[in-house]
Parts: sequence; structure tokens; C-alpha cells
Amino acid sequence: MNNYRPYKPKRNWLRWIGLACRILFGLTFIFSGFVKAIDPLGFSYKQQDYLEVWNLSQLGNLALLAAIIISAIEFMIGINILLGIRLRETAWGGFIFMIIMTPLTLWIALHNPVSDCGCFGDALIIGNWTTFWKNVVLLALIVTILLTNRKYHEYLSPLPSWILAVSFGLIPVAFSCYCLHYLPIIDFRPYKIGANITEGMLIPEDAESDQYKTTFTYEKDGVEKEFTIDNYPWQDSTWHFVDQTSVLIKKGFTPAIHDFSITTETGDDITDIVLEDEGITYFIVMYDLAKTDTKNLAAINQLYEEQTALGAKFYALTASYQGDIDAFKAAYHTPYQFCTTDPITLKTMVRANPGIMVLKKGTILDKYNSNCIQKHLKKN
Repeated sequence: MNNYRPYKPKRNWLRWIGLACRILFGLTFIFSGFVKAIDPLGFSYKQQDYLEVWNLSQLGNLALLAAIIISAIEFMIGINILLGIRLRETAWGGFIFMIIMTPLTLWIALHNPVSDCGCFGDALIIGNWTTFWKNVVLLALIVTILLTNRKYHEYLSPLPSWILAVSFGLIPVAFSCYCLHYLPIIDFRPYKIGANITEGMLIPEDAESDQYKTTFTYEKDGVEKEFTIDNYPWQDSTWHFVDQTSVLIKKGFTPAIHDFSITTETGDDITDIVLEDEGITYFIVMYDLAKTDTKNLAAINQLYEEQTALGAKFYALTASYQGDIDAFKAAYHTPYQFCTTDPITLKTMVRANPGIMVLKKGTILDKYNSNCIQKHLKKN
């Protein structure tokens, strides 16, 4: 009796599909968690934007903590799935995360409360609909991972695998704390060291402008009708104007740096004067004086005395009201001139309150958190 059976290679294509999904899902989550961890303050600003939209601004104090936790969860899920550590538990964690985030980003795409969800920080800015479809793909990937790795066997014993899994969550937390105390180790914003503010504001002559679709509503004999700019009844006096709406249909060119201006307490715009100054200029950036960390103000006053003696200019930039400025100057005996600037611009310039930026003819030579000011004083 012939018992010969031809060899049939074991079909493990499902395992390869699962591995490919793990690589794509893991790398995306690692990148997303990493860029948030290096700029936790920036991500917290985005959380505050959402809280204001949802009328929950009273929870703004929790935004920074939420930013650190979210970045840590994303990084931990991503690296554990990529390396196959506690894969079953981590994959379920990733599935729960995506089940929450996917409907949320659909709502954001439909209602557009903010122009950028902040899912990749300032490293990669994508639109709200792109974010939603990205999450749909990630949801499909994590479902595939769950289905194709049901018989996955851990290559580490339970204790070491759990220690590693938790450690990967603590690493981004420590990273965030470091970047909070100093500044983000990678600056993705247009105000990075070496950038020229004047050049960043330039608009090319052939740059496209924003394009709008304007609709006019007119009423006649109790009936309202919509017209465009090409056919509205401007010569027919029997039609009565009711309303006008304009909808942005194509975004034009936006310079890397916009809404940057410096206005003195007397209302004078000195933006061009400051940016064209051939000497050294110091900006003390304090976007909200009520939230400013005051422990280093005496050292900042000392920096002012040392540098102005060498001919440098000093300006404190804030978005606070004049009454708050007057109270702040009286309380902390600040010798430098205060000017007002857009709050979002100030938050973008330096991720610190206060932060110090050093310029020469509009070019950013240095910037640092006020926590590091003693080191700079010793150098001078």
C-alpha cells in the first residue's frame, strides 16, 4: 500500500500579514507618541483648544497631564506591538484606543472645530479628514493584528515582558518632563534657532490667494432665492437683499510665520524696527502673565542689566491686558519694556513661560527656557 503524500508547505501567509500590520501600526504609534512627548506643552495647547470647543475650559489645568499620558500610551502601545511584547494585551489596548479615537476624529472632520487635530504634533500637520481616514486604516490594522496573532506565543517569560511593557510607557513620560524643564529637543516650528523671522513672513509675488465661493440671498414676493456673484439681480430693484455668505473653497499660500507683530504699550508697531536691528535683541516671552513662572524673574532682571550694558535691546512680549502688565511690573520690578503680541504666536515661539529668545537682525541666534538662565548668566 502506497502511503506517499506529497509535501505541502505550511501556509503561514496570515502570520506574515499580521507581522506587516504590526510594523505599520507600531511605527505609526511610536512616531505619534514620540513627537508629542518631545513637545508636551504644544500638545497640551491643542487639548485646551478642544476643551474650549466643548465648553470644558475649566478642565484646562488637566490638559498638560492628559498630553503626557496620551503620548506615553501611544508610544507604549506602538513599541510593544512592534516588538511583540505582551502582544495580546497591547493589541487589545490599541483596539480600545482606536475605537475611541476613530469616531472622535470623524466628528472633528465633520464639524472642523480646529484646523489640525495635532495627532503628529508640529512634525507632520495633516487635515481633519486625512486624520480620520488614517485612523480607519489603523483600526483595520489593529483588527487584523488581533485576528492573525490569536496563537502568538510570548518569547519572554511573564515578569520580564511586563517590566519591559511598563518601562516603554515610562520612557516618554521622563522624556516629556525633560523637554518641559528645558525645551523640545527637536524644534518643528518656524521659530527654530537659525530661522529668520522676516524671511519666514515673506509672501511670493505669484503666491495663490484664498479662494471663496460667495452666495447672495435675495427675497422677492415672499420667496427667497440664492444667487452667485455672476448672476445676482443687482439691476432688479424688486429683489431685496437678505444675506451674504462666503465659504473657503481653496486655501491659498500661507507663510511659515504669520500674525507676528510687536506693539508697544503706547500702541506703536515696532515690528520692523526690531527685526531690522543690527544689534542683539532679547525677547522675554510671557504669553500670559497670570500663568508665568516667577521664580527666575530676578535672574532675568540680572540678564537684562548685563546685556543692556553691552548694548543689547530687551523686550518682554505678552498677550496680557495692560492692567495685568502694570500689576506685574509693580510686583516684580521688571526694568524692561513690555510689548504685546498675538498669544498663539507667543506660544509657538518658545515652549516656556517665560522663555528667552535671542535675535540679531531678525535671525534667531538662541532660545531657552528660563530654567536654564543661570547657565547663560555664567557665560556672560
